[in-house]
Amino acid sequence: MPTAIEILQPGTGPLPGDHYLPATPETVLWGRLPCAADAAVLTISPGQTVTIDTVSHEGVLEDQGKDPLAFFTGHGVDAASVLHDAIEIAATLSRDPAADGPHVVTGPIFVEGAQPGDLLRITVVVLAPRVPYGVISNRHGKGALVGELPRGSGNVSVFTPVQVREPGPVGVLPVVEGGEGVVAFPLAPFLGTMGVAVAGSERPHSVPPGAHGGNIDINLLVEGTVLYLPVQVEGALAYVGDPHFAQGDGEVALTALEASLRATLRFDVVPRAEALAEFGEVLGPLVRTDRYLVPTGLDPDLDEAMRKCVRAALALIQARWGLDEHLAYAYLSAATDFDISQVVDIVCGVHARIRESDFAEVDRG
Repeated sequence: MPTAIEILQPGTGPLPGDHYLPATPETVLWGRLPCAADAAVLTISPGQTVTIDTVSHEGVLEDQGKDPLAFFTGHGVDAASVLHDAIEIAATLSRDPAADGPHVVTGPIFVEGAQPGDLLRITVVVLAPRVPYGVISNRHGKGALVGELPRGSGNVSVFTPVQVREPGPVGVLPVVEGGEGVVAFPLAPFLGTMGVAVAGSERPHSVPPGAHGGNIDINLLVEGTVLYLPVQVEGALAYVGDPHFAQGDGEVALTALEASLRATLRFDVVPRAEALAEFGEVLGPLVRTDRYLVPTGLDPDLDEAMRKCVRAALALIQARWGLDEHLAYAYLSAATDFDISQVVDIVCGVHARIRESDFAEVDRG
């Protein structure tokens, strides 16, 4: 195991993909997501991999000074360990904090052959931390306990260093402010935002997720997993961002352990006929891990997000394995966990973990 996390400045270190997409003022959007009117920054063939630099918004935002170099060196980070692309993006780009989201997204990527009605399959091949630190934030009017936390008048951003230990890297927190880092939790990096462009000429706000994916914050999307998204526009115009080192389901304070990642992803197109045969009608994000198929439900009301997730799970089981509706409902109640993805992104998320092995003996015809 390495004794330290390598600083992955733009263009340095391993770049294993068929293409490399850096995060520059020309290849990112800040606070908004791509729409059909946006020009692609990269065009690829289906089945190709892209190594993409993502930049965390934490340390870049206005309430943190919009100066990553000053923010992170103020927390003891060596200047050489502050990402150059974060510094350039903060110095070059602007957003309207009252109207735009906080996230920096890299893209969009045009995937040849993708058409509305198809599914875009994004396989997470490698997720490499770019720095050995991150930030967890709680802001007024945000999080699960709006009006209760934070206690003081200002927003709270907790700088969180990463240490390399056995069996793997951990984030560390003190017991009291300014104390020694003795609370350690394992890292499980994933991209909070993975999406496709929406139709029309209006860029969506970066915070609420939807059928296009976007800020879904599903922490199952670690290395080796797959995300299916219904294509909205020709070429899909895919993008990623909101990199996380770790997140608990719910993401209650507002943010996860936010920190920049270098992601290598493979993009494939699932034609509509094949998608329908495999999963039925997929109306929103669908995740696949080595154990689970994971349909989702999204709604501003958490109860309705739960109901939508149950409906999506029922439809998936019926389409894929042919169960009668009442039997699928019984199975879900007895054997499937429904987890709260997050409750802090305007639109709440629920995801269901359906074990594929439970259906190993079903004859799919």
